[in-house]
Amino acid sequence: MSDQRHAVLGIHGTTEADGKVHTAHLPHRAPVLRRARLMTLAVLLVLGAGAVASFALRVSHANALAAATAEQGKVFVTTTSAKPLADKGGLVLPGTLQGMTEAPIYARSAGYVLRWHRDIGSRVAKGDLLAEIDTPDIDQQLAQAIAARDQSASSLELAKSSAERWEALRKKDAVTQQELNERSSAYTQAKANLAAADANAIRLRKLQEFKRIVAPFAGVITHRNIEVGDLVDAGNGGAGRALFTLAQVDSLRVYVYVPQAYAQKIKVGDHVSVSQKELPGKSFDGTVVRTAGAIDSATRSMQVEINLPNKENALLAGAYVEVSLPTSHTAANLASNQDAGSAGQLLTVPSNVILFRPEGSMVALVDSNGKIRLQTVSIGRDFGNALEIRSGISMQDKLVLNPPDSLADGDQVTVVQKPDEPHTDRAEKGSTAPASVNKAAS
Repeated sequence: MSDQRHAVLGIHGTTEADGKVHTAHLPHRAPVLRRARLMTLAVLLVLGAGAVASFALRVSHANALAAATAEQGKVFVTTTSAKPLADKGGLVLPGTLQGMTEAPIYARSAGYVLRWHRDIGSRVAKGDLLAEIDTPDIDQQLAQAIAARDQSASSLELAKSSAERWEALRKKDAVTQQELNERSSAYTQAKANLAAADANAIRLRKLQEFKRIVAPFAGVITHRNIEVGDLVDAGNGGAGRALFTLAQVDSLRVYVYVPQAYAQKIKVGDHVSVSQKELPGKSFDGTVVRTAGAIDSATRSMQVEINLPNKENALLAGAYVEVSLPTSHTAANLASNQDAGSAGQLLTVPSNVILFRPEGSMVALVDSNGKIRLQTVSIGRDFGNALEIRSGISMQDKLVLNPPDSLADGDQVTVVQKPDEPHTDRAEKGSTAPASVNKAAS
């Protein structure tokens, strides 16, 4: 390639002077290389700084993640301790008041309600008229039965005269013995037919008397389930078919279910105290009148009936009450609680400290090093929000409140200090029946 071509392409700078072409001198390459090295070094420094920053950021994130994992891995628990049971002798059981006599009153005759005379809250005496029923079907059946009775009476008269006439003819040998026997049999059948007709007429008259619904005993009407014009059926076809409900409330009774551990301490004639939350500060004296004398295998409790007077009508039938039974722990029961409290003192704990495991009822104890120890306990009475503990713990033990199901022996926990919640308020008033007994009582 010629110099002219180079000049045209601008590869080497050229100048023309005096008609001659001269090749220009190329610039020195040292400054260019120096600038390239500086730029490369700068890029490397930037990349190195970025790598160091990225590594430092990753290390910081890893440390933060490890710290957060360790913090979230901690198990925070709240602890409480067992409290002594102030009252060792009282046994408080739930119950529902009932009238001394309560009866739903049904219709004995089918028909339509003609009118009713007493409403809820009305006090009635025995024999007072409560309602009247119109029974057209029974009226017609009675008329038919009376007519059938008259037919039977007429047939009886004819059969009687025929039998007497044939008997006289037999004495004269005018008829055979067979004919006399036939007439005598017809007379006997006629008497039986008349007796049946009389019985049917009496039955229908009795049913007709049930058109008047009267009170079977003195008491108070607690329910009225009829209106004028209602169609009622005969018989007790369920509680919804009852016309009225009558209760004798001047004397009430309550049934309670005593746990097996205390069943033998309850005797007929024992005096009990009955209280109602809606009547604070008031208690009513009742008497144990009878016991079932056997333990129910389903609830492990014994049914007890308690009667109490209600002359002033301070208590209402159907109300929920608490019955305090005078029972005390025997020496054997106290001996069984020696490891539960000092000198046989009974202890109570909140009901939310119990863990139910295949090994039995357990509590989670926290030792001085913050480690969990699961301890089996023996539960006594159930106070609802608190439980009586017969053995397994002492008042010095720290018990975990609301322990998680995953808690195991040796787990490290962090105790969060919170004020203990009072859980002996009800226990100090006495004890209640176990949960299964409460369900049975309700």
